[in-house]
Amino acid sequence: MTGADIMVKCLEKEGVKDIFGYPGVAIAPFYESVRASKINAVLVRTEQSAAHAASGYTRINKEIPGVCAVTSGPGATNLITGIATAFADSIPLICITGQVKSELMGGDVFQEADITGACESFVKYSYLIRDVDDIPRVFKEAFHVANTGRKGPVLIDVPIDIQQADVRRFNYPDEVNMRTYKPTVKGNMVQINKVISELEKAKRPLIYAGGGVLLSDAGDKLEEFAAKHNIPVVSTMMGIGVIPTEHPLYFGMVGNNGKAYANRAVAECDVLIVVGARVADRAVNQPDLITKDKVMIHIDVDPAEIGKNAGPSIPLVGDASYIFDDLLVKDYEADYGEWIEILDGYRERLREKEKESKDYVDAPAFIRALSKSMKDDSVYVADVGQNQMWSCANVIIRDGRFLTTGGMGTMGYSIPAAMGAKLADKSRQVVAVCGDGSFQMSMCELATIRQNKLPVKIIVFNNGYLGLVRQFQHFNYAGNYSVVDLSGNPDLEKLSSAYDIPFIRVHNNTEVDDAIKKFLKNDEAYLMECIIDPMAVV
Repeated sequence: MTGADIMVKCLEKEGVKDIFGYPGVAIAPFYESVRASKINAVLVRTEQSAAHAASGYTRINKEIPGVCAVTSGPGATNLITGIATAFADSIPLICITGQVKSELMGGDVFQEADITGACESFVKYSYLIRDVDDIPRVFKEAFHVANTGRKGPVLIDVPIDIQQADVRRFNYPDEVNMRTYKPTVKGNMVQINKVISELEKAKRPLIYAGGGVLLSDAGDKLEEFAAKHNIPVVSTMMGIGVIPTEHPLYFGMVGNNGKAYANRAVAECDVLIVVGARVADRAVNQPDLITKDKVMIHIDVDPAEIGKNAGPSIPLVGDASYIFDDLLVKDYEADYGEWIEILDGYRERLREKEKESKDYVDAPAFIRALSKSMKDDSVYVADVGQNQMWSCANVIIRDGRFLTTGGMGTMGYSIPAAMGAKLADKSRQVVAVCGDGSFQMSMCELATIRQNKLPVKIIVFNNGYLGLVRQFQHFNYAGNYSVVDLSGNPDLEKLSSAYDIPFIRVHNNTEVDDAIKKFLKNDEAYLMECIIDPMAVV
């Protein structure tokens, strides 16, 4: 056996069935070993997509971190944006990079890049393997680190000579014992009792849920706890879907692009339970204000996040799933009926008045119609730009998932992430929604979709602009638009034909219902182009 064979055996021991990547000489021994295994290797068309696809895979598979593997030099550096995107949203990944021969490292040889150094601020941990015998331990630790505590990407850099080295025997560790890595998952019972005590006294409590709830698979428990005590819920962008978006206790997304009534709920509550959220600027642009005149409880598995942007009255370190297990067995008496009535009134009064475009497809109305027609457990993947803002405000999530890139806001995310999500669970309907700008950042992956027969459905909102930037320039530079014109867009009908993918173009609202039925009818790849108002704003 070689080091590369051992790498593959480690992946098999962890239950890995699919990997995403792009080969090159420095990672060729690994891919040769993959070829001889039962692991399915998906060739993406650009390395960044490998990380995004692995991210989408992870977020649907939940149990096994997605795996991507690329070559050294430009292959590795092209992966960085995908790694940073996963890191910003705490998505567990195993990122394998090939490296030049150990003896040549540091000599600026062909396709050498210090990828562990370059990624230092974008990974949870990184390894440079110097000894072939370290491979089993490193892989075991990497999967453990990536998928425990505050989850995130782990990088493993493997020189080609280590991949080629002979190994006499293979022993995969049964357990991990890292002296310096002991994440806290169980909540402190003293603090949990304080939470219950505050809820007993509260008149206007509110749960503020982030992506950490979904990462810990605690959405059902949060919903049960909220329903048991009649506590309203708001979410961050990454927390959309923690409970169904049409649940009577859900009051929408908070933040600059959130619902006015969600932000008002945060402002007027007397007990705010922040769980699995970072209190970041996109959701709370003045963090000190959310602690004013209220008790703030911050629950997070990462102690470094608690108090970083807003000082809580009650800090509670632990995994959301374990925390809600403990909270659910606690009984207390309280009546929040009046508070719910107030929020219901705000929701009705502050609901945005829709003015649908007649000459174009109205994006918000289209998203509501689309998501209402999708299957209950569908996966909706939003890209970045106006399409993301419209999606967050209008998507209907029942038992499915809403995926997007929040912390990094990486254009080109949706199509590869949708590919990974579909491969993780082929029984689920997966739709990627993007703008004409973000679509062109990953339209090369139509080849991957075709080659692997992945029935991913793609919607492109075409307004001929980088819409969100144009909108910013409209409001901040008196409508002087600079470098946002996409008039050179390709003909998507011809592009679809080139990749042998069915296509439909929708010009206005009268065509929407029939187009959605046709688009969703069969489990096949499909590309839909929606012509929207070039001057539309969120």
